[in-house]
Amino acid sequence: VDGIIVRREIINIKRSISRTKNKEKNLKRLVYLEKSLRSSIKRKKWRKNNQPVLNYNPELPIVGKKDEIIETIKRNRVVIISGETGSGKTTQIPKFCLEAGRGIDGKIGCTQPRRIAAITVTGRIADELGEETGRSVGYKIRFSERSSDNSFIKIMTDGILLAETQKDPYLNEYDTIIVDEAHERSLNIDFIIGILKNLLKKRNNLKIIITSATIDTEKFSKYFENAPVIDVSGRMYPVD
Repeated sequence: VDGIIVRREIINIKRSISRTKNKEKNLKRLVYLEKSLRSSIKRKKWRKNNQPVLNYNPELPIVGKKDEIIETIKRNRVVIISGETGSGKTTQIPKFCLEAGRGIDGKIGCTQPRRIAAITVTGRIADELGEETGRSVGYKIRFSERSSDNSFIKIMTDGILLAETQKDPYLNEYDTIIVDEAHERSLNIDFIIGILKNLLKKRNNLKIIITSATIDTEKFSKYFENAPVIDVSGRMYPVD
């Protein structure tokens, strides 16, 4: 079932039932949970049937590793992907995640160190999908958001994701989280990586992709129990 709706409800109702022996109240809670489950199943079916049509630019170096990356995401809970600026990591990896079957139980969240990057990356991916920003791909930055419950990909600053953990410690909105430009190692990024490692023990369906320049990949791999590393090499795509 769709994690966005149900996961938190199950946790809350389980706690409520354990705290009270009032059968009438517990019955109402179970009825509410059943309604949530039915709504969740319907929502998950909608997401499966309404995924955007994916296409790729073969000139981007990372596209040459597409099949390998997709299979590695399917087989592993954490994947480290390294490559220099211009390899296509930021714009293509969220689409690889969609092709790997992610984005159904929750959104694919992708962090960016800066607000302008979050906005421009969102526009670029939406343009490649032939859509407007805010439909399948949306963004959230401080004081501004163009995203909906039906979005499959959500680009945000790392500060926004960190703030969301205060209201939702389990990050139920997402089934996949991409930490982009992790080699910058800001405090926000380091906190997020620590939180995500703990979440892996609590959420069996969560997958994490860490993207980095080539300098810190071994550190990230060891931190996540020797997670697989994929290097994207070759000619860089021009960046203006």
